[in-house]
Amino acid sequence: MFVLIPAFEPGPRMPALVADLLRTDPDRDVLVVDDGSGPAFASVFDAAREAGAHVLTHPANRGKGAALKTGFAHIAAHDPDADVVTADADGQHTPADVCRVADALRTDAAEGRSALVLGVRGFDGAVPLRSRLGNAASRGLFRLATGRRVTDTQTGLRGIPADRLSWALGIPGDGFEYEQRMLLRLGPDQVSAHEVPVDTVYLDRNSSSHFRPVRDSLRVLLPVLLFASSSLAAFVVDTVALLVLQALTGWLVPSIIAARVLSATANFVVNRRVVFRARGGSMLPQALRYGVLALALLASNIAWMSFLTDNGLALLPAKVVTEGVLFVLSYGVQRSLVFPRTDAETPARVPISRPGPPGATARAPDARDTASGSPDTSPLIPTRSTS
Repeated sequence: MFVLIPAFEPGPRMPALVADLLRTDPDRDVLVVDDGSGPAFASVFDAAREAGAHVLTHPANRGKGAALKTGFAHIAAHDPDADVVTADADGQHTPADVCRVADALRTDAAEGRSALVLGVRGFDGAVPLRSRLGNAASRGLFRLATGRRVTDTQTGLRGIPADRLSWALGIPGDGFEYEQRMLLRLGPDQVSAHEVPVDTVYLDRNSSSHFRPVRDSLRVLLPVLLFASSSLAAFVVDTVALLVLQALTGWLVPSIIAARVLSATANFVVNRRVVFRARGGSMLPQALRYGVLALALLASNIAWMSFLTDNGLALLPAKVVTEGVLFVLSYGVQRSLVFPRTDAETPARVPISRPGPPGATARAPDARDTASGSPDTSPLIPTRSTS
């Protein structure tokens, strides 16, 4: 079992957290990823190393998601059968809470389950207003996007079973949005998850947090919001074009067809350039796939509308239900098949500060480390000091 701690400019509490984690369970391993904190924080990471942690170092700040994936990749390479519990560096996740999540992972394994474990906080009592409102906004946006209820979408205390590390590594995102995207992928990737209640701890009213809940949640949901805006704009173009063409020609059916061609063309261009940013791909295959999808959606629309109205549902609610289902389907198909990613994000190998004797100064990454990006081949966990 590993405890993975991503850290950017951590406070002085982190070494004590490492010591407490190892004291409560000497058999666990603690891996800290320094996400480019810089020389000013070297003493904190040296103290964490003296406490028994192994430290990996990003030469520059890359974001919490990148730090987590660096840790996942390192653990998967050195101990592929190990489960992982992620915890924040600010001490807000207590060793007792880490043990609760770790115990849930062990119980799942004993019962043949492989599920993400979320350590969720209660948001009552002495919770800072910023955190209370931020989590409410994040939780609401998440439910709006997925229809799924999660108590604490911002929790950094999570248990990832060993057989889900490759899944976690494949999720895009380098910043705080990575953790939100992990939750968003649960449904599409058919990954189970369950919650474990943990204590709500806010030190200095959460002043050390780099997370901005509304902004970082919107970063995750921005493609969905852009897609919805693009669809609304296409509807406006379709309606205006239909009214103008029918007024000019007096022909209804040709006007409907021409208006739909115009709106679909505009929608294709906007989705390609703005929503999915697929300008690097070849336009013709994308246009052909989009055309096939448009025809399939039209046929599905007719079929579902007919089915629902024939079974007694009024026209308006039938339209709302059909369009809602097809909206979600269209977004997923366009993202995955029409405008697929051609530059899928993969975790880069990073220079690593090798563990040395307690109190030793970590070496700076040299040019060979930076240029080659070769994986670390040092032992994963150093011999711990008994002093």
